[in-house]
Amino acid sequence: MGRSRPRPTRYDAPVTHTIEHVEREGFFIEEGGERIAELTYEPTGEGAVIADHTWVSDSLRGQGIARKLLDAVVAWARASNTKVTARCSYIVRELDRDPSIADVVSK
Repeated sequence: MGRSRPRPTRYDAPVTHTIEHVEREGFFIEEGGERIAELTYEPTGEGAVIADHTWVSDSLRGQGIARKLLDAVVAWARASNTKVTARCSYIVRELDRDPSIADVVSK
């Protein structure tokens, strides 16, 4: 009888991606020339944006990529003194859930 091979153990290693920012558009991650994750916004005036959409490809789901995009938006908003209004359900939920980022939320 042949010996069966042991099943490989899967290790979920942190994935490192570079988050790009296109002014007046949003934050995104590209791989092989294609966007694989994005958080878009629309400027609404001086120092204000509406964050309207978050999308992460199926290959990246469950790795905290959407939150990394949001963290990039928050860092940019703080640095540029920009207030964020959320229209995307994910962003609304995260802004409500995490008081440490409340300073960038438009009242």
